[in-house]
Amino acid sequence: MTSHLTAGRLAVAVAHTEAALAVHAPHLIAGFLDNLPHAAETVGRRLRGALAREGLVTDDDPDATRYAFNRVEFARSGVAEPVDLLGGIDAPAFAAELRNAVVNLAIALARPGPVRGGDPDEAAIAGERLAISGHNLHPCGRTRLGWDTCDVLAHDLESGSTRIRFIAVRDDVHLGDDLSTLHPGDVPAGYRAQPVHAWQHELVVKRYAHLFADGTLRELDGHLDAVPTAALRTLLLPPAADGSRRYLKVSLDIQVTSTRRSISVASTRNGPAVSTLLHRLVAGEPSLLLMAETAGAAVPVGSGRDLSAILREGLTGRLAPGEEAIPGSALPHRLAELVHRHGGGPAAWLHDYARLLLPPLLRLAVHGVALEAHLQNCLPTFVDGRPHRLALRDFAGLRLHLPRLAAAGHHVDLWPGSVVGTDDPAVMRAKLGYTAFQAHLGEIVIHSGLPEAEAWRIVRDVVDETYAALRSAEARADHAAFTAPTVPHKALVRMRLADQGDIYIPVENPLHG
Repeated sequence: MTSHLTAGRLAVAVAHTEAALAVHAPHLIAGFLDNLPHAAETVGRRLRGALAREGLVTDDDPDATRYAFNRVEFARSGVAEPVDLLGGIDAPAFAAELRNAVVNLAIALARPGPVRGGDPDEAAIAGERLAISGHNLHPCGRTRLGWDTCDVLAHDLESGSTRIRFIAVRDDVHLGDDLSTLHPGDVPAGYRAQPVHAWQHELVVKRYAHLFADGTLRELDGHLDAVPTAALRTLLLPPAADGSRRYLKVSLDIQVTSTRRSISVASTRNGPAVSTLLHRLVAGEPSLLLMAETAGAAVPVGSGRDLSAILREGLTGRLAPGEEAIPGSALPHRLAELVHRHGGGPAAWLHDYARLLLPPLLRLAVHGVALEAHLQNCLPTFVDGRPHRLALRDFAGLRLHLPRLAAAGHHVDLWPGSVVGTDDPAVMRAKLGYTAFQAHLGEIVIHSGLPEAEAWRIVRDVVDETYAALRSAEARADHAAFTAPTVPHKALVRMRLADQGDIYIPVENPLHG
């Protein structure tokens, strides 16, 4: 291990991790230590960029590269460890998250690389493993607060497998759809089998011991082997009898990036309802492929978030011959290959990709639906390198503008108090604008090899072309907002420091003018 990581609290975390690896995975120790400097530098550079982008520090490094939406990329972090960048900012909790991200990234870098899967869903997870540092903008893309090293080894993305356990829930306490058919064994009369992540199972048994004692909950034998995705709480289930695949999103009470990954009751009830709404709205959008949430269930005890689960459709059996689905997070790592296979050059490829991504999303927004279209939620498909269709997943973070939906003749029954519903079009636009333009296309543009001005001109042309075919006042308002001089940027570090939900700040818009 290099000397600059041998002092401070990061060194304590490193020593603790090294001791655990010595017992449980001694073959990873050398790789873990060798990769620590790179991991610390990666987290540090992302933190430095976020602090500058969000106006928390003034950083005039002449070697910095500046991109659209006030994004700044630094050649080096310039510090011994990421926490040193916080300077006078008193944020011990955030500092712990940063150290945790460094340690877990070093573990991930030490583990074997991705293996290309067989079916489209397995291949998609292999693609996610290419984006090893996690979220493309968040410095804490590898934070797993709540897991120790053994948990990371057993359940993280690079583990390749984990388990789903089951708990019997008395009928009168269970809320939502019955997921008992997933359980491989018998379920006692008067109970439903609720699937639970193997790690979460241990937490639930301890946290709700009194409910096991009085018979409200009962332990069940039997489990399912599953494959963790980059989302960790979303697991790929074994193939069904017909070969199709499904995913199960289950509560996981650890912190990844900015959020503890348990699941609200609202998400379990809204998922199927929103999926039904989206199917109606995208009936005329053949380029969209929804990974619908078909069932959801919760157990409203304690926080109401600890025993939730949502069933989601997969991709296997739904793609045409030669059609390949690639997770958005993997695109920067496959972009050169895709452009080469496309044959038209970077500008033509970007034009085709923007025409796949933006028109259906912008049209949905006119009707009142802002999908959370960041790289992690999108799985574009390609045929010979050419953008073909856009698969979309995970609808818990979208925003629905209820007045627009009503005006278009659509209604959805949301769980009371759901944050996904809004009467403010600016809230809806901020969700779509940040995820689709900044987090998604912003990353693609940086890796395209095109001059930024040329790349964003291509994107602007697609935006203008889309809205030219839409005549409504809502379309005109959206067009003006998405091409305004400044647009809202989700301030990821400010959010962690304030710990009060979404915070947006204005940034310069390359689509203006």
